[in-house]
Amino acid sequence: YQNFSLWIMGTTIFLYPLNLGFFQIYRKMDTGEKPELSDLFAGYNGLNFFRYVSYYIFWYFIYRFTFPTIILAVAWVCITLFVAPMMFFMNKTIFESLSLSFKAMKVYFLEILVCVMVAIIFKYIGFALFFIGGLFTFPFWNAVIYSLYKTIFSEKM
Repeated sequence: YQNFSLWIMGTTIFLYPLNLGFFQIYRKMDTGEKPELSDLFAGYNGLNFFRYVSYYIFWYFIYRFTFPTIILAVAWVCITLFVAPMMFFMNKTIFESLSLSFKAMKVYFLEILVCVMVAIIFKYIGFALFFIGGLFTFPFWNAVIYSLYKTIFSEKM
């Protein structure tokens, strides 16, 4: 069981930069550019890969320790919702992003909470459909994060 858990954890850590690739694809769709398959792997480019992976390890361990309480896990997800897009688009550090994300959570608490709950429901509905539906609903979570990020934070493109 421990070996299996470590393999699953390692796999999710290595696949985390794919989420950033979805953000790149959504950004290209917003700017009217044509997305390419290589955009999906934007999180793996350069030394920033190690920043994203180290952030996800930090995020994952706190999430795993707070998961049994459910409420703290949902709070952790809501507080850290915008850290990855800020690291990717604004080139912020982990702790700068965490601070800005927490401030956004305090201001837009209800909107963020509702969007997180809807995204979680869609995610688990997708996995409930014999795991195949999870492949189709997986990008929905990233789309929710990107649209919230785009609405709450202004940046110069």
